[in-house]
Amino acid sequence: MRSKKNNIFYGIDWILILFYVILIFLGWINIYSATIIIDENSYNLINFSTEYGKQLIWIGLSFPIILLILIFEAKFYEKYASVIYLVGLLFLLGLFIAGKNINGATSWYSFGVFSIQPSEFVKAATALAIAKLVSDKQFNLKKWNTQLQVSLILFIPAFLIVLQPDPGSAIVYTAFLFVLYREGLPIYYISGGFSLVILFVITLLFGFNNTVLGLFLLFMIILLYFNFYRKKAFKKGWYKLIGLFLISSLFIFSVEFVFNNVFEQRHRDRFDILLGKTQDIKSIGYNTNQSVTTIATGGLTGKGFLDGERTQGNFVPAQQTDYIFSTVGEEWGFLGSSFVILIFVFFMLRIIQMAERQKSKFSRVYGYSIAAIFFTHFTINIGMVIGLLPTIGIPLPFFSYGGSALWGFTVLLFIFIKLDANKVYEW
Repeated sequence: MRSKKNNIFYGIDWILILFYVILIFLGWINIYSATIIIDENSYNLINFSTEYGKQLIWIGLSFPIILLILIFEAKFYEKYASVIYLVGLLFLLGLFIAGKNINGATSWYSFGVFSIQPSEFVKAATALAIAKLVSDKQFNLKKWNTQLQVSLILFIPAFLIVLQPDPGSAIVYTAFLFVLYREGLPIYYISGGFSLVILFVITLLFGFNNTVLGLFLLFMIILLYFNFYRKKAFKKGWYKLIGLFLISSLFIFSVEFVFNNVFEQRHRDRFDILLGKTQDIKSIGYNTNQSVTTIATGGLTGKGFLDGERTQGNFVPAQQTDYIFSTVGEEWGFLGSSFVILIFVFFMLRIIQMAERQKSKFSRVYGYSIAAIFFTHFTINIGMVIGLLPTIGIPLPFFSYGGSALWGFTVLLFIFIKLDANKVYEW
Protein backbone atom coordinates (compact mmCIF):
# COMPACT_ATOMS: atom_id res chain seq x y z
CA MET A 1 0.00 0.00 0.00
CA ARG A 2 2.85 2.37 0.82
CA SER A 3 4.42 2.08 -2.63
CA LYS A 4 1.07 2.78 -4.22
CA LYS A 5 0.57 5.82 -2.00
CA ASN A 6 3.89 7.23 -3.23
CA ASN A 7 2.53 7.05 -6.77
CA ILE A 8 0.93 10.48 -7.35
CA PHE A 9 -1.41 9.00 -9.98
CA TYR A 10 -2.75 6.22 -7.77
CA GLY A 11 -6.46 6.55 -7.02
CA ILE A 12 -7.15 9.53 -9.28
CA ASP A 13 -10.40 9.58 -11.23
CA TRP A 14 -9.50 9.02 -14.88
CA ILE A 15 -13.07 9.57 -16.05
CA LEU A 16 -13.02 13.15 -14.78
CA ILE A 17 -9.59 13.67 -16.31
CA LEU A 18 -10.94 12.37 -19.63
CA PHE A 19 -13.69 15.01 -19.51
CA TYR A 20 -11.02 17.62 -18.75
CA VAL A 21 -8.92 16.57 -21.75
CA ILE A 22 -11.97 16.53 -24.07
CA LEU A 23 -13.01 20.03 -22.98
CA ILE A 24 -9.47 21.35 -23.35
CA PHE A 25 -9.22 19.90 -26.86
CA LEU A 26 -12.63 21.15 -27.98
CA GLY A 27 -11.88 24.56 -26.52
CA TRP A 28 -8.56 24.86 -28.32
CA ILE A 29 -9.86 23.90 -31.78
CA ASN A 30 -12.60 26.52 -31.41
CA ILE A 31 -10.06 29.16 -30.37
CA TYR A 32 -8.02 28.09 -33.40
CA SER A 33 -11.03 28.52 -35.66
CA ALA A 34 -11.97 31.90 -34.15
CA THR A 35 -8.48 33.43 -34.42
CA ILE A 36 -6.78 31.92 -37.47
CA ILE A 37 -6.45 33.94 -40.65
CA ILE A 38 -7.24 31.81 -43.68
CA ASP A 39 -4.34 32.03 -46.12
CA GLU A 40 -1.58 29.83 -47.45
CA ASN A 41 -0.28 29.35 -43.88
CA SER A 42 -3.70 28.74 -42.37
CA TYR A 43 -2.90 25.23 -41.16
CA ASN A 44 0.37 26.12 -39.44
CA LEU A 45 -0.56 24.96 -35.92
CA ILE A 46 2.80 25.82 -34.34
CA ASN A 47 2.70 29.60 -34.52
CA PHE A 48 3.18 30.80 -30.98
CA SER A 49 2.77 34.46 -31.86
CA THR A 50 -0.94 33.87 -32.50
CA GLU A 51 -3.64 33.58 -29.85
CA TYR A 52 -4.25 29.91 -30.61
CA GLY A 53 -0.47 29.36 -30.36
CA LYS A 54 -0.31 31.10 -26.99
CA GLN A 55 -3.26 29.03 -25.79
CA LEU A 56 -1.33 25.92 -26.78
CA ILE A 57 1.58 27.11 -24.62
CA TRP A 58 -0.76 27.65 -21.67
CA ILE A 59 -2.26 24.19 -22.20
CA GLY A 60 1.23 22.70 -22.21
CA LEU A 61 2.17 24.57 -19.03
CA SER A 62 -0.99 23.27 -17.35
CA PHE A 63 0.59 19.82 -17.03
CA PRO A 64 3.47 20.92 -14.77
CA ILE A 65 0.84 22.71 -12.65
CA ILE A 66 -1.17 19.48 -12.49
CA LEU A 67 1.91 17.49 -11.44
CA LEU A 68 2.72 20.05 -8.75
CA ILE A 69 -0.84 19.82 -7.37
CA LEU A 70 -0.70 16.01 -7.32
CA ILE A 71 2.75 15.91 -5.66
CA PHE A 72 1.44 17.57 -2.49
CA GLU A 73 -0.35 15.37 0.02
CA ALA A 74 -4.11 15.87 0.07
CA LYS A 75 -3.95 16.91 3.73
CA PHE A 76 -1.73 19.83 2.73
CA TYR A 77 -4.72 21.58 1.13
CA GLU A 78 -6.84 21.18 4.25
CA LYS A 79 -4.08 22.09 6.71
CA TYR A 80 -3.02 25.24 4.85
CA ALA A 81 -6.40 26.28 3.42
CA SER A 82 -6.49 29.46 5.53
CA VAL A 83 -2.93 30.39 4.53
CA ILE A 84 -3.70 29.85 0.84
CA TYR A 85 -6.80 32.04 1.20
CA LEU A 86 -4.83 34.87 2.86
CA VAL A 87 -2.14 34.69 0.17
CA GLY A 88 -4.89 34.97 -2.45
CA LEU A 89 -6.24 38.10 -0.76
CA LEU A 90 -2.74 39.62 -0.69
CA PHE A 91 -2.43 39.08 -4.43
CA LEU A 92 -5.78 40.83 -4.94
CA LEU A 93 -4.67 43.74 -2.76
CA GLY A 94 -1.37 43.94 -4.63
CA LEU A 95 -3.25 44.77 -7.83
CA PHE A 96 -4.02 48.24 -6.46
CA ILE A 97 -0.28 48.87 -6.23
CA ALA A 98 1.29 46.94 -9.10
CA GLY A 99 -1.65 45.87 -11.26
CA LYS A 100 -1.99 46.53 -14.97
CA ASN A 101 -5.14 48.13 -16.36
CA ILE A 102 -6.64 46.16 -19.26
CA ASN A 103 -10.00 47.13 -20.77
CA GLY A 104 -10.74 49.46 -17.87
CA ALA A 105 -10.06 46.97 -15.07
CA THR A 106 -6.92 46.72 -12.92
CA SER A 107 -7.16 42.94 -12.67
CA TRP A 108 -3.79 41.80 -14.00
CA TYR A 109 -0.13 41.43 -13.13
CA SER A 110 1.99 41.91 -16.23
CA PHE A 111 5.17 39.91 -16.91
CA GLY A 112 6.41 40.99 -20.30
CA VAL A 113 4.12 39.54 -22.97
CA PHE A 114 2.19 37.50 -20.40
CA SER A 115 -0.34 38.67 -17.83
CA ILE A 116 -1.84 36.84 -14.85
CA GLN A 117 -5.30 37.52 -13.39
CA PRO A 118 -5.21 36.50 -9.69
CA SER A 119 -9.02 36.49 -9.31
CA GLU A 120 -9.07 33.28 -11.37
CA PHE A 121 -6.97 31.53 -8.71
CA VAL A 122 -8.63 33.10 -5.67
CA LYS A 123 -11.78 31.11 -6.45
CA ALA A 124 -9.90 27.93 -5.54
CA ALA A 125 -8.45 29.60 -2.43
CA THR A 126 -11.94 30.69 -1.34
CA ALA A 127 -13.36 27.20 -1.96
CA LEU A 128 -10.61 25.75 0.25
CA ALA A 129 -11.30 28.33 3.00
CA ILE A 130 -15.05 27.62 2.91
CA ALA A 131 -14.43 23.87 3.02
CA LYS A 132 -12.04 24.31 5.97
CA LEU A 133 -14.52 26.41 7.95
CA VAL A 134 -17.63 24.35 7.22
CA SER A 135 -15.88 21.03 7.97
CA ASP A 136 -15.10 22.12 11.52
CA LYS A 137 -16.98 19.87 13.97
CA GLN A 138 -18.27 22.88 15.93
CA PHE A 139 -19.55 24.64 12.82
CA ASN A 140 -23.31 25.09 12.49
CA LEU A 141 -24.72 27.06 9.56
CA LYS A 142 -27.96 27.71 11.46
CA LYS A 143 -26.14 30.03 13.90
CA TRP A 144 -25.80 33.70 12.99
CA ASN A 145 -22.15 33.97 14.09
CA THR A 146 -21.07 31.13 11.78
CA GLN A 147 -23.14 32.64 8.97
CA LEU A 148 -21.24 35.88 9.55
CA GLN A 149 -17.89 34.08 9.29
CA VAL A 150 -18.87 32.48 5.98
CA SER A 151 -20.19 35.80 4.68
CA LEU A 152 -16.89 37.52 5.44
CA ILE A 153 -14.88 34.81 3.66
CA LEU A 154 -17.01 35.31 0.56
CA PHE A 155 -17.45 39.07 0.79
CA ILE A 156 -13.80 40.12 1.10
CA PRO A 157 -12.49 38.68 -2.22
CA ALA A 158 -15.72 39.60 -4.01
CA PHE A 159 -15.46 43.18 -2.74
CA LEU A 160 -11.80 43.49 -3.78
CA ILE A 161 -12.70 42.19 -7.25
CA VAL A 162 -15.58 44.67 -7.58
CA LEU A 163 -13.15 47.51 -6.76
CA GLN A 164 -10.89 46.59 -9.72
CA PRO A 165 -13.66 46.97 -11.17
CA ASP A 166 -14.63 43.49 -12.35
CA PRO A 167 -18.21 42.89 -11.10
CA GLY A 168 -18.67 39.95 -13.49
CA SER A 169 -15.99 37.88 -11.74
CA ALA A 170 -17.44 38.84 -8.34
CA ILE A 171 -20.84 37.40 -9.27
CA VAL A 172 -19.27 33.93 -9.32
CA TYR A 173 -19.10 34.03 -5.51
CA THR A 174 -22.89 33.70 -5.32
CA ALA A 175 -22.31 30.08 -6.41
CA PHE A 176 -21.27 29.25 -2.83
CA LEU A 177 -24.85 29.81 -1.62
CA PHE A 178 -25.85 26.48 -3.18
CA VAL A 179 -22.97 24.74 -1.42
CA LEU A 180 -23.84 26.29 1.92
CA TYR A 181 -27.50 25.32 1.49
CA ARG A 182 -26.34 21.73 0.91
CA GLU A 183 -24.46 21.95 4.22
CA GLY A 184 -27.36 23.33 6.28
CA LEU A 185 -27.85 27.01 5.47
CA PRO A 186 -31.55 27.88 5.98
CA ILE A 187 -33.56 27.95 2.74
CA TYR A 188 -34.75 31.52 3.29
CA TYR A 189 -31.30 32.81 2.28
CA ILE A 190 -31.67 31.22 -1.15
CA SER A 191 -35.33 32.17 -1.53
CA GLY A 192 -34.59 35.67 -0.26
CA GLY A 193 -31.79 36.08 -2.77
CA PHE A 194 -34.00 35.02 -5.67
CA SER A 195 -36.76 37.33 -4.41
CA LEU A 196 -34.37 40.28 -4.42
CA VAL A 197 -33.29 39.48 -7.97
CA ILE A 198 -36.94 39.37 -9.06
CA LEU A 199 -37.67 42.67 -7.28
CA PHE A 200 -34.60 44.19 -8.92
CA VAL A 201 -35.78 43.24 -12.42
CA ILE A 202 -39.41 44.29 -11.77
CA THR A 203 -38.27 47.67 -10.44
CA LEU A 204 -36.17 48.29 -13.55
CA LEU A 205 -39.11 47.35 -15.74
CA PHE A 206 -41.92 49.24 -14.01
CA GLY A 207 -40.23 51.87 -11.85
CA PHE A 208 -40.22 52.56 -8.11
CA ASN A 209 -43.80 53.82 -7.68
CA ASN A 210 -45.52 51.05 -9.63
CA THR A 211 -43.45 48.31 -7.97
CA VAL A 212 -44.12 49.58 -4.44
CA LEU A 213 -47.84 49.91 -5.22
CA GLY A 214 -47.96 46.36 -6.60
CA LEU A 215 -46.05 45.04 -3.59
CA PHE A 216 -48.40 46.90 -1.21
CA LEU A 217 -51.46 45.32 -2.86
CA LEU A 218 -49.84 41.87 -2.66
CA PHE A 219 -49.10 42.24 1.06
CA MET A 220 -52.65 43.53 1.73
CA ILE A 221 -54.09 40.42 0.07
CA ILE A 222 -51.81 38.20 2.18
CA LEU A 223 -52.77 40.07 5.39
CA LEU A 224 -56.47 39.78 4.63
CA TYR A 225 -56.11 36.07 3.89
CA PHE A 226 -54.38 35.40 7.21
CA ASN A 227 -56.82 37.63 9.10
CA PHE A 228 -59.88 35.74 7.84
CA TYR A 229 -58.59 32.17 7.45
CA ARG A 230 -55.59 31.82 9.75
CA LYS A 231 -56.26 34.18 12.64
CA LYS A 232 -53.81 32.57 15.08
CA ALA A 233 -50.97 32.86 12.61
CA PHE A 234 -52.07 36.43 11.82
CA LYS A 235 -51.91 37.49 15.49
CA LYS A 236 -48.46 35.99 15.90
CA GLY A 237 -46.87 37.16 12.68
CA TRP A 238 -48.63 40.24 11.24
CA TYR A 239 -45.76 42.49 12.30
CA LYS A 240 -43.29 40.26 10.40
CA LEU A 241 -45.23 40.80 7.18
CA ILE A 242 -45.25 44.55 7.72
CA GLY A 243 -41.53 44.50 8.45
CA LEU A 244 -40.91 42.45 5.30
CA PHE A 245 -42.90 44.99 3.28
CA LEU A 246 -40.86 47.90 4.67
CA ILE A 247 -37.55 46.12 3.99
CA SER A 248 -38.68 45.25 0.46
CA SER A 249 -39.70 48.86 -0.15
CA LEU A 250 -36.29 50.09 1.00
CA PHE A 251 -34.63 47.62 -1.36
CA ILE A 252 -36.82 48.79 -4.26
CA PHE A 253 -35.83 52.37 -3.50
CA SER A 254 -32.15 51.38 -3.44
CA VAL A 255 -32.45 49.72 -6.87
CA GLU A 256 -33.02 53.03 -8.65
CA PHE A 257 -30.25 54.71 -6.65
CA VAL A 258 -27.72 51.94 -7.36
CA PHE A 259 -28.76 51.66 -11.00
CA ASN A 260 -28.40 55.39 -11.64
CA ASN A 261 -25.46 56.26 -9.38
CA VAL A 262 -23.34 53.11 -8.94
CA PHE A 263 -23.67 51.28 -12.25
CA GLU A 264 -21.67 52.61 -15.16
CA GLN A 265 -23.52 53.70 -18.29
CA ARG A 266 -22.46 50.56 -20.18
CA HIS A 267 -24.00 48.39 -17.42
CA ARG A 268 -27.24 50.40 -17.51
CA ASP A 269 -27.38 50.09 -21.29
CA ARG A 270 -26.92 46.32 -21.15
CA PHE A 271 -29.76 45.90 -18.67
CA ASP A 272 -32.03 48.16 -20.71
CA ILE A 273 -31.34 46.12 -23.84
CA LEU A 274 -31.85 42.81 -22.03
CA LEU A 275 -35.16 43.95 -20.56
CA GLY A 276 -36.35 45.26 -23.93
CA LYS A 277 -36.53 48.90 -22.80
CA THR A 278 -34.24 49.97 -25.65
CA GLN A 279 -33.07 48.51 -28.94
CA ASP A 280 -29.40 48.93 -29.68
CA ILE A 281 -27.69 46.56 -32.08
CA LYS A 282 -24.94 48.96 -33.14
CA SER A 283 -23.13 49.85 -29.90
CA ILE A 284 -23.70 48.20 -26.49
CA GLY A 285 -25.93 45.47 -27.92
CA TYR A 286 -23.71 44.85 -30.93
CA ASN A 287 -21.72 41.95 -29.49
CA THR A 288 -24.75 40.01 -28.31
CA ASN A 289 -26.66 40.63 -31.53
CA GLN A 290 -23.74 39.41 -33.64
CA SER A 291 -23.30 36.38 -31.40
CA VAL A 292 -26.96 35.36 -31.62
CA THR A 293 -26.97 35.87 -35.39
CA THR A 294 -23.77 33.83 -35.78
CA ILE A 295 -25.20 30.90 -33.78
CA ALA A 296 -28.45 31.03 -35.79
CA THR A 297 -26.59 30.67 -39.10
CA GLY A 298 -25.20 27.30 -37.97
CA GLY A 299 -28.56 25.59 -38.34
CA LEU A 300 -28.86 21.93 -37.39
CA THR A 301 -25.45 20.55 -38.35
CA GLY A 302 -23.29 23.68 -38.74
CA LYS A 303 -21.16 24.95 -41.58
CA GLY A 304 -18.09 22.88 -40.77
CA PHE A 305 -14.70 23.47 -39.19
CA LEU A 306 -13.13 26.72 -40.50
CA ASP A 307 -16.12 27.23 -42.82
CA GLY A 308 -18.07 29.68 -40.67
CA GLU A 309 -18.28 32.88 -42.71
CA ARG A 310 -19.14 35.07 -39.74
CA THR A 311 -16.45 33.54 -37.56
CA GLN A 312 -13.82 33.91 -40.27
CA GLY A 313 -15.11 37.41 -41.01
CA ASN A 314 -14.62 38.53 -37.38
CA PHE A 315 -18.24 39.62 -37.04
CA VAL A 316 -18.33 38.81 -33.32
CA PRO A 317 -16.01 40.96 -31.15
CA ALA A 318 -14.12 39.04 -28.44
CA GLN A 319 -15.26 35.80 -30.05
CA GLN A 320 -12.25 33.85 -28.80
CA THR A 321 -12.92 34.91 -25.18
CA ASP A 322 -16.40 35.72 -23.90
CA TYR A 323 -18.23 34.66 -27.07
CA ILE A 324 -16.36 31.47 -27.99
CA PHE A 325 -19.58 29.44 -27.91
CA SER A 326 -20.83 31.35 -30.96
CA THR A 327 -18.04 29.63 -32.93
CA VAL A 328 -19.39 26.28 -31.80
CA GLY A 329 -22.91 27.31 -32.84
CA GLU A 330 -21.93 28.43 -36.34
CA GLU A 331 -19.48 25.69 -37.27
CA TRP A 332 -21.00 22.76 -35.39
CA GLY A 333 -24.67 23.74 -35.45
CA PHE A 334 -27.37 22.73 -33.00
CA LEU A 335 -26.17 19.13 -32.80
CA GLY A 336 -22.57 20.10 -32.10
CA SER A 337 -23.61 22.75 -29.57
CA SER A 338 -25.81 20.18 -27.82
CA PHE A 339 -22.87 17.77 -27.70
CA VAL A 340 -20.64 20.40 -26.04
CA ILE A 341 -23.38 21.23 -23.53
CA LEU A 342 -23.83 17.53 -22.71
CA ILE A 343 -20.09 17.13 -22.14
CA PHE A 344 -20.21 20.02 -19.67
CA VAL A 345 -23.29 18.55 -17.96
CA PHE A 346 -21.70 15.10 -17.58
CA PHE A 347 -18.48 16.75 -16.38
CA MET A 348 -20.32 18.65 -13.63
CA LEU A 349 -22.46 15.63 -12.69
CA ARG A 350 -19.29 13.58 -12.31
CA ILE A 351 -17.89 16.16 -9.89
CA ILE A 352 -21.12 16.09 -7.86
CA GLN A 353 -21.11 12.27 -7.83
CA MET A 354 -17.51 12.26 -6.62
CA ALA A 355 -18.24 14.92 -3.99
CA GLU A 356 -21.06 12.83 -2.61
CA ARG A 357 -18.84 9.78 -2.15
CA GLN A 358 -16.18 11.61 -0.11
CA LYS A 359 -15.40 10.28 3.36
CA SER A 360 -14.04 13.68 4.39
CA LYS A 361 -16.44 16.59 4.88
CA PHE A 362 -13.69 18.97 3.78
CA SER A 363 -13.36 17.14 0.45
CA ARG A 364 -17.12 16.99 -0.03
CA VAL A 365 -17.64 20.71 0.57
CA TYR A 366 -14.73 21.58 -1.73
CA GLY A 367 -16.14 19.27 -4.43
CA TYR A 368 -19.56 20.88 -4.29
CA SER A 369 -17.91 24.30 -4.35
CA ILE A 370 -16.08 23.69 -7.61
CA ALA A 371 -19.19 22.09 -9.14
CA ALA A 372 -21.12 25.27 -8.27
CA ILE A 373 -18.36 27.49 -9.70
CA PHE A 374 -18.23 25.56 -12.97
CA PHE A 375 -22.03 25.60 -13.19
CA THR A 376 -22.17 29.37 -12.63
CA HIS A 377 -19.55 30.07 -15.30
CA PHE A 378 -21.20 27.69 -17.74
CA THR A 379 -24.74 29.01 -17.21
CA ILE A 380 -23.88 32.71 -17.28
CA ASN A 381 -21.54 32.47 -20.28
CA ILE A 382 -23.95 30.42 -22.41
CA GLY A 383 -26.86 32.65 -21.36
CA MET A 384 -24.83 35.72 -22.29
CA VAL A 385 -23.82 34.35 -25.71
CA ILE A 386 -27.40 33.47 -26.68
CA GLY A 387 -28.80 36.78 -25.43
CA LEU A 388 -30.62 35.61 -22.30
CA LEU A 389 -28.26 37.37 -19.88
CA PRO A 390 -26.31 40.65 -20.06
CA THR A 391 -22.65 40.62 -21.04
CA ILE A 392 -20.57 40.55 -17.86
CA GLY A 393 -17.29 39.05 -19.06
CA ILE A 394 -17.34 35.56 -17.53
CA PRO A 395 -15.28 32.95 -19.45
CA LEU A 396 -16.56 29.55 -20.53
CA PRO A 397 -14.39 27.00 -18.67
CA PHE A 398 -11.61 25.47 -20.82
CA PHE A 399 -13.05 27.11 -23.97
CA SER A 400 -12.44 30.84 -23.60
CA TYR A 401 -9.01 32.10 -24.62
CA GLY A 402 -6.71 33.04 -21.75
CA GLY A 403 -4.03 31.45 -19.62
CA SER A 404 -5.26 32.69 -16.24
CA ALA A 405 -8.75 31.26 -16.71
CA LEU A 406 -7.39 27.95 -18.01
CA TRP A 407 -4.91 27.58 -15.15
CA GLY A 408 -7.46 28.76 -12.58
CA PHE A 409 -10.00 26.13 -13.65
CA THR A 410 -7.24 23.50 -13.81
CA VAL A 411 -6.14 24.29 -10.23
CA LEU A 412 -9.76 24.17 -9.06
CA LEU A 413 -10.32 20.77 -10.63
CA PHE A 414 -7.08 18.97 -9.81
CA ILE A 415 -7.05 19.92 -6.15
CA PHE A 416 -10.36 18.07 -5.96
CA ILE A 417 -8.99 15.14 -7.97
CA LYS A 418 -6.15 14.91 -5.43
CA LEU A 419 -8.58 15.10 -2.50
CA ASP A 420 -10.73 12.40 -4.10
CA ALA A 421 -7.71 10.13 -4.64
CA ASN A 422 -6.91 10.45 -0.94
CA LYS A 423 -10.15 8.66 0.01
CA VAL A 424 -8.37 5.41 -0.90
CA TYR A 425 -6.32 5.83 2.30
CA GLU A 426 -9.16 6.98 4.57
CA TRP A 427 -10.75 4.25 6.65
